[in-house]
This record gives sequence, C-alpha cells and structure tokens, in this order.
Amino acid sequence: LSVDKENRTLTVSDNGIGMNDTDLEQNLGVIASSGTFQFRQELDKDAESDVIGQFGVGFYSAFMVADHITVVTRKYGDEQGWRWESDGVEGYTIEPCRKDTVGTDIIMHLKADEEPEEYSQYLQEHTLQRLVKKYSDYIRFPIRMEMTRSKRKEGCPEDKPEYEEIKEWETLNSMVPIWQRSKSEVTDEQCMEFYKEKFHDTTDPAAVIRVNAEGQVSYKALLFIPGKQLLDFMSSDYEPGLQLYSSGVMIMEKCPDLLAESFYFVRGIVDSPDLSLNISREMLQHDRQLRIIAQNLNKRIKNELLKMLENDRPKYEKFYKNYGRQLRYGAVANFGQNIESLRDLLIYNVAEDKTATLKEYTDRMPAEQKYIYYAVGDSVSKMLRLPQAELVRSKGFEILCMTEEVDEYIVEQLGQHAEKKFCNIVTGDLGIETEEEKADLEKREEQVKPTLDFVKDTLGDKVSIVRLSHKLVSAPVCLTTEGSITLEMERYFKRMPDTGMEPPKATRVLELNGEHPAFKALEVAVATDPERAKKLVNILHSQALLIAGEELDDPSAYAE
Repeated sequence: LSVDKENRTLTVSDNGIGMNDTDLEQNLGVIASSGTFQFRQELDKDAESDVIGQFGVGFYSAFMVADHITVVTRKYGDEQGWRWESDGVEGYTIEPCRKDTVGTDIIMHLKADEEPEEYSQYLQEHTLQRLVKKYSDYIRFPIRMEMTRSKRKEGCPEDKPEYEEIKEWETLNSMVPIWQRSKSEVTDEQCMEFYKEKFHDTTDPAAVIRVNAEGQVSYKALLFIPGKQLLDFMSSDYEPGLQLYSSGVMIMEKCPDLLAESFYFVRGIVDSPDLSLNISREMLQHDRQLRIIAQNLNKRIKNELLKMLENDRPKYEKFYKNYGRQLRYGAVANFGQNIESLRDLLIYNVAEDKTATLKEYTDRMPAEQKYIYYAVGDSVSKMLRLPQAELVRSKGFEILCMTEEVDEYIVEQLGQHAEKKFCNIVTGDLGIETEEEKADLEKREEQVKPTLDFVKDTLGDKVSIVRLSHKLVSAPVCLTTEGSITLEMERYFKRMPDTGMEPPKATRVLELNGEHPAFKALEVAVATDPERAKKLVNILHSQALLIAGEELDDPSAYAE
C-alpha cells in the first residue's frame, strides 16, 4: 500500500500474474467477471493453489471512495504494460504503457471530503493499518506499507535525546491464522490466549472446539464456549454470530446464520475457501454450503457440551448457570423444532445442592413411580417446601424444580421422557393414592359438603372450586389450578406489554386437608359461629395465596 497525501491517491500494488489488454477487457469491462475464479477452475484439481479473490467483483467497490481509478498492469511473460482508466461513470479507456515489473498497480484518486463522509481518512496510516488488520489479517501473503516511526537521532547526547520521524516498510498482517494450524502445532492453552485477546475477555473459555472439515464443503473453525456470562449477553444490544472468513479474508464480522438460537453465546471463527468473497447477507441465507457448515457446527457444539456434562459436572453446572436460559428458550423457539436435540442438555435442581438431567431422573425412579414430578417457581427451596411436595417426597420420589417460565412450555412440548409423562405437583393428579383412598376421600367429602359450600360462598369468585385434597399431609390448605393455564403462566401474561386484551386467568382451586385440626375447627365454627367461620376461611385462603406466591389484596387485614 502506498499513500500520496498531496495528490490524494492510495495505491494497491502486487507482484502477481498481471493482465494484458484482453484480460483488462474481460475482468474490468464486466463488473461480475472473475479471472481468478476462471483460473482456479482451470487448475488441476490436485494442484496446490492459494489465490485471492474475484478481481472484477471487489474492484468496483473502490468507486465508493474514489472518483478516478487507474490500473497499470503487465502480464507475466509479456513485455508490454497496459493502463486502464475510468471515473466510474462514462466507461473506461485501455492503452499501452511502460511498466518495468510484472504485476498490477491500482491507483485510487480519493473523492473530496463532504459531510458526513471523510474520505481523507483512507490516506491515514493508522486507518489503513486497522482495516488491513480487521479484514485481511489472515491473507497468506504479506501486505506491506511504509509506516511513520520515531527514531532517536544518531550522535545526540544521552542526557538530551533528539528524535526524528522515519519511514519504514512494515508487514501489517499476521498471514497464518491460528485456526489454520494443526492441533500438533497449537495447544488449547494457546487457543485460549487467542480467544482472550481476540474477543477481549479476561476469563478462559469453558471449552475450545476445533474443526477441520473436508469433503462436500471444506472449512476450518475455532469456536469457544465462554467461561462466564458475556457482559451484554442479556441486553438488546447483543449481536450473536461467528466471524466468517473466506480463505483468510473476513467477509462478515457477525454471521448469526451459523448458530442455532440455543447456542447464540458461542464465539469464534469459521473459514472456508468454498465461500465467495462477495457473498451478501441475502445470499448467505440461501447458501447451501453455509447451511451444511451450520448443521455440522451445531452438532459439534452440542457434543462438546454433552462431553462436558459427562466428564466435568461442576464445570457444566457453572456453564448452565450462565447460559441454561438460552438453551431452554432455544429449545422452544421455532415451535420447538430443536427440543429433541437439546433435551439431553437440560438439567434441573432436585435439591438445593443437587441437579439431574431428565435421563438421570428417570434412571433413578423407583419402579412404582408413575410420573416425572415437577414444580415451577422462582426458588428451589420454596418449591421443595410446597404443601403439595410433601406427599411426593415422603414416597421417596424426586421433584424437578423449574425456575424459568419457559420450562412449562418445554414440558408441554416434550410430553414425556423415557415413556414417563410429566406431572405438575400443583395442578396434576399425582397418581399416588390407591383406589381405596380415593373412595374414602369421596365419602369424607360428602360428609363435609356443608363446610365446603360455606367456604365457596364466603370466597365467591376468588376461587372456582373448593374441595378436599388428596395431596396434603401436614399442611391445612393449598391453592391449585385446573386447565392449561397455571398460576405461573397467569403471572407471565400479566407482565407482558398491554395489548388491550384481558390476559388469561387460571382456574383457581382451594384444596383443604380434611384431617387437619384447622379444618375441624372450621367445621365447628360453621355450625356454631358463622362470623368466626368467615374469618377462618379468609385466613386459610390468604395462607394458600402466600404459599402459592400470590399477593394478598389486603395484607393488613390478614395480619390483624
């Protein structure tokens, strides 16, 4: 690269094969023509080749910053040089000229600065250095430019040093990228250092994934699973995607199409010689090669996470705290089309200090356990202390504690695991009681019908159903729901932006423990002191709301 600030020219020179007048006509006379592409097509398939670009495609982008371009070139094996000139508006001219060396010079005369464009920046050394580093750092040929450096003058005194500015030719690009080297040449530790420098992270990645694929589509990839949650990951400003290169030339800084939504946290680089340098976003979305690469990469990411889950559980649990939410939301995205491939990666607390995958849960189930029991809430400890959990846990059955609203949708999409259906301990039939126990409960419910009717009349539309419970052991009361809308879903819909429509509500069921002293006291009060009975009903209802995580309409009245 050569800069002439006085004449406002930027020159890109090479010592390649050059062109003659016919080549200039073919390659620069048609915007989308590519001599390089044709050259590669004509090569022996077994020959080693490393050529850059599609000259005629990228060349015309120079007119975005230049108002006049001159190409001076001489073809290998010819003595005659040629000059091509155009202002990008009214055609071009080709005429013979003198050129002492083989190769091509592209001389761009930059446009005058005008708001808001500042074309002069492309005459600045640091700007050109930054652009080369960003887009062409890994081209396997040196890109050189004269750089201004400060040097101490020779012979100046030690105590009064004097400096002068000098020009030195420097190579701006590093040429051989780390992902192009074999595993024997680069250790995981070196890859981790590259990650921290490249992606400005101070923490080692949780995993390094290296891919060297040949066949239908050839590509190399170096991917990283971050060791901590990215600062902006949960913000609306976060842009997912992998850096996409073609033969070392970056063609897209963030390509989200390479990652499934579940894996948007993954960072890294993909480099394929089979991708066109001038590929656009629209073309990327329909590019068959890119889809093949994406499918393979997502399989590799999943397999790496499974390996971490099996071989280093503490590391996986740390990863899951950072990105488990993304896995779960990705599982139900696009109508749950990825849920089957992700179910093995999901883990849930079964105790405050113990987690389980769905497979681990079902493998540990006692033979008499009918369902996979789960609860949904904002705290593991609260869920395990729910009144409805007592009976399940007393039988030695584990409960999957689900702390994300999306977990309910995952359960709905999955339906079952290992031929075992899911059962919400709050809303579902636990399937624990015997037929004899069911008959006894029905008989008892008939006996206390006047008390249950009194409770329903007192509470009115605050609850839809009042009944005796087959779930409660030591607790006097609990609040459950019937139908597809649970209390957690109701709260979720309430938090959504106002659409002008009434959010769906759960069908609330107040369940009472017919053997509890509180219920027996209520029975007596209903028969002897209705006013006292109403107070007892409101106390029990308020307790049920609090246990279920609902707010009280009048906390002061409850306290009194």
